[in-house]
Amino acid sequence: MSLFSASLIGEKQKKIPTASYQNSLSYHGSAVNILRFSPCGEQLASGADGGELIIWKLHTTETGQAWKVLKNLSFHRKDVLDLQWSTDGAFLLSGSVDNSCIIWDVNKGSVLQILDAHFHYVQGVAWDPLSKYVASISSDRTCRIYANRPTKSKGVEKMNYVCQHVITKAGQHSTDDSKSAKNHLFHDETLPSFFRRLAWSPDGSFLLVPAGSYKISSTSESINSAYLFSRKDLSRPALQLPGASKPVVAVRFCPLAFNLRESNSAGFFKLPYRLVFAIATLNSLYIYDTESVPPIAILAGLHYAAITDIAWSKNARYLALSSQDGYCTLVEFENDELGMPISLSGNKVSKDENKSPLLTKSEDMIIEASTNDKLVTAETKEADKRKTEAETKDNKTAINGSIAAESRLIEPERNEAESRKAEDGKRTTNDSSDTAESRPMDLDRNEVDNRKIETEKIQGKQAQSASSRSTAIQNKPAKRRITPMAIDP
Repeated sequence: MSLFSASLIGEKQKKIPTASYQNSLSYHGSAVNILRFSPCGEQLASGADGGELIIWKLHTTETGQAWKVLKNLSFHRKDVLDLQWSTDGAFLLSGSVDNSCIIWDVNKGSVLQILDAHFHYVQGVAWDPLSKYVASISSDRTCRIYANRPTKSKGVEKMNYVCQHVITKAGQHSTDDSKSAKNHLFHDETLPSFFRRLAWSPDGSFLLVPAGSYKISSTSESINSAYLFSRKDLSRPALQLPGASKPVVAVRFCPLAFNLRESNSAGFFKLPYRLVFAIATLNSLYIYDTESVPPIAILAGLHYAAITDIAWSKNARYLALSSQDGYCTLVEFENDELGMPISLSGNKVSKDENKSPLLTKSEDMIIEASTNDKLVTAETKEADKRKTEAETKDNKTAINGSIAAESRLIEPERNEAESRKAEDGKRTTNDSSDTAESRPMDLDRNEVDNRKIETEKIQGKQAQSASSRSTAIQNKPAKRRITPMAIDP
């Protein structure tokens, strides 16, 4: 594997981001699936097929920088798919195809704890920045939240993570109140990706989980989505971000926080600052912030194959995407394009979850009442009004455009029929005494009459078709808005 650094060229012209080669790290004997720098940036963890897990250390030499193998962590029996460092860089969390998560003591190079509750591949892991929780997601359609409940042995406190929540299903709306239907919240093993990379927000207030597959009702189609969990209640999703045409495979929070742009936030979050996060599907990228409802940017068609991972630079200037097509994309943001950065050192949430930032409902927002952990749609009255007006205008435009297009298709036939009729009338005047030539003329006239009848039939069918389409458009339910969906707390 190789390391590159981002830089800028063309100072006099428009600044263009580029990447320059730095080092080649050669040790793995099989395909590398995941790379993660330690918080201090001096160590690098890499996971590969066959359970290989390597810790690299940065060394400064006279010729530049060099990465050398520091430790070889051996315990996973199969491919390592995801890694995450603890905030202090002392521990490492790994997820593998062997259905297990392992917490490693990096300094000792040993296994601290094995979390083996999943029944299928562990495709994503995340470490709480406040060090109280770790989270994992698997193709067994569950997301597991583990809480640290330290144990003491000989006066020494030892880390001990215990499974606190297993998120797998959610209650659905049902026409029969006596029946309580529940559907899975996540894709099964048929998801065309080995990666489901979840992430905590930098302040620890939220957990964002990919690979969502939600049904509003048992008969409706599944909606690809990502789920956002509030630290106050990690037992169920607090917000759903739907609308992607392809499954979500990776999510990542920007490491920086930003000043609020408006005093009255239109979002779902009660935060004194803005957090920015990216959501990657198999073929597109959505960028959101916690102050607005719709995404602030959407990028699509960047790669020929599925996206596998995303990463932010420390200064939030760049966002990198990797893909199975063998290419990487580097997205550059202009100075202060995302906002004015602020420090999170004094704004991290308390370890007491009751004091953490909460998802809130705006007063002008209609929230459909729900029970039994049902997801409900949240949209403003004003948005509904604008949507209705826009749909009515679009319907009229579509109908008028359809009729105009049909008239354009019929017009050539009408002109042709009239031309033939005029020509046949001229032939009748000049050749009325010629019986032998009158027979072809009668045939032409019959042909014209037949064409005229056919044209009238076509006009009738087209008008009927336009009318039926008008009725269908008017009766067609409104398209689903790409807006978050919240749970009534």
